[in-house]
Amino acid sequence: MENCSVPEVYIVSSQGAIREGGNLTFVCQVMGLPTPEVIWHTQHLHSPFTIQGPVLELILHLTNVSSMDNLHNLTCEAENRVGPGTAMVTLNIQFPVRILWLKNAEKQHHWCFSFAVDGNPTPEIRWLFKGQPLARSDYTYTQLILDSHDGSVLHGCLFLNKPTHLNNGNYTLIVDNGLGRDQATAYGKFMNNPFPPEDPEDIILGPTNKSLENISGRTDSETFGVCISAGVGLAASGFGLLLITVLVINKCGQHPIFGLRESVLSTKDDLAVSLHFMSAKMSPPSSDEETLDFVENPQYFCGIFKDKNMCVQHIKRQDIVLKWELGEGAFGKVYLAECANLSPDCDNMLVAIKTLKVATESTRQDFQREAELLTVLQHEHIVRFYGVCADGEPLAMVFEYMRHGDLNRFLRAHGPDAHILEEGSMPPLGELSLPQMLWIAAQIASGMVYLASLHFVHRDLATRNCLVGEGLVVKIGDFGMSRDIYSTDYYRVGGRTMLPIRWMPPESIMYRKFTTESDVWSFGVVLWEIFTYGKQPWYQLSNSEAIECITQGRELERPRICPKEVHLLMQGCWQREPQQRLVMKDLHARLLVLVKNPPIYLDVLE
Repeated sequence: MENCSVPEVYIVSSQGAIREGGNLTFVCQVMGLPTPEVIWHTQHLHSPFTIQGPVLELILHLTNVSSMDNLHNLTCEAENRVGPGTAMVTLNIQFPVRILWLKNAEKQHHWCFSFAVDGNPTPEIRWLFKGQPLARSDYTYTQLILDSHDGSVLHGCLFLNKPTHLNNGNYTLIVDNGLGRDQATAYGKFMNNPFPPEDPEDIILGPTNKSLENISGRTDSETFGVCISAGVGLAASGFGLLLITVLVINKCGQHPIFGLRESVLSTKDDLAVSLHFMSAKMSPPSSDEETLDFVENPQYFCGIFKDKNMCVQHIKRQDIVLKWELGEGAFGKVYLAECANLSPDCDNMLVAIKTLKVATESTRQDFQREAELLTVLQHEHIVRFYGVCADGEPLAMVFEYMRHGDLNRFLRAHGPDAHILEEGSMPPLGELSLPQMLWIAAQIASGMVYLASLHFVHRDLATRNCLVGEGLVVKIGDFGMSRDIYSTDYYRVGGRTMLPIRWMPPESIMYRKFTTESDVWSFGVVLWEIFTYGKQPWYQLSNSEAIECITQGRELERPRICPKEVHLLMQGCWQREPQQRLVMKDLHARLLVLVKNPPIYLDVLE
């Protein structure tokens, strides 16, 4: 059509951003032939308005603008016989931030405190936990939901990945955008506190008269454990040595510790054979004995269990809630978990879960044998075994949770060099005292007396394979992870076998002989570790140099803070002839005497 044009539409604003409650003016300017009809689309506005002016300059006045119109798209439309034309402007209304809602923690993939806030400019978001600033980490972080199509409202979650009872409490959301500030508080309950009310989340060091009675007065048949504890067993490892340690996450797991016959018979290393098995009322085979006869003896696995008529407790997978991964060994992974229905006195308990990586028919049989063995081994200074989770994959064993981790790290964190090592996981309680060190040693000796009474040989006794719980309670046990974490403590032989040579006596190094007497030697080294706050034996020497010193009869030097009475016990453990060494029962008795009457010593070597 001649002399005709599609309408051209422009919007002119009196200003850009404006505070809530202010006034705004927009002019819709139009050109086009024939003269178009012009309208403002105002049907969704919340703010009061008026429209006036000539057709080609239609003016829209907004008064006392509402924050509800923030980010609203204002549209001016013109149309003639040629066609339509439009222009649009977005309202930028600034207003103080406010929290629309905040919900208590809910279990999603991770735990979530969901919230919605509204404000312009975009607010800064921060959190307090129990009144203290909550730092962002891989386990605690805020995430907003983008493209929510809800104007300026921000929806999001404070996510907590694998929280425990330590994360229970009030979480305060604080928002600020310069024009205003708002806050709200919600509550998160993730896990029951497994510790008694009188335990203020830090360790109570030092033995009591009651605990001294307990260490000497318990019988082998007594069971123990309260809601504080949750389960770590004593096991003879088919991949490693005797014991285990742990905490938990999301699935149940598996691993045959006791006697992997096929894997042992497939190796050519006699030393590996002697290390792979603990003796059950019999010694490991010497180099000239028939290994096959020893392994195939059915009494090796079954005899002691038939006498005691033991049965393994089965724990339902639905009763286990995994928290997080603690570590990984040759057998599989270890997790911290919360377990229900373990004790009639507690609804939920913290436990450590050890999983089995691969389950074949052979490994399942070994898994069952190990569980039977662990059920038999019950003592107050052996980490407690609760049972197995076998309904599905992976197979898992449930052990007691020892809150303060392995003894070696505990010693270092409570020694004179703790500020250098920066362990961080232990409370700053200062150095351990002489009575506390003696108490630690006496408890380990108590556990070893029990093992010796059953003719069990540990083969890897060291502070890294002991665990620390409430009230400085120490128990023997590891989860097969120590050879990964403390790899420098082991000497690799024949490509696969890892030997703790710095803790081994000459006959074990040279002749592959492991007995209760060789465990006594290792206990002497454990005493040395305790009184050096966790130093590595022969730390100044290489593995080959350490082997040379041990086989030539040299002894570790007396630790500077070690009393003469304790050093004499060490020397009694390090006699070259096994039959001349102190027996574990006497070591335990003498340590108990020292605990009750600690010797006086000077910090000077005589």
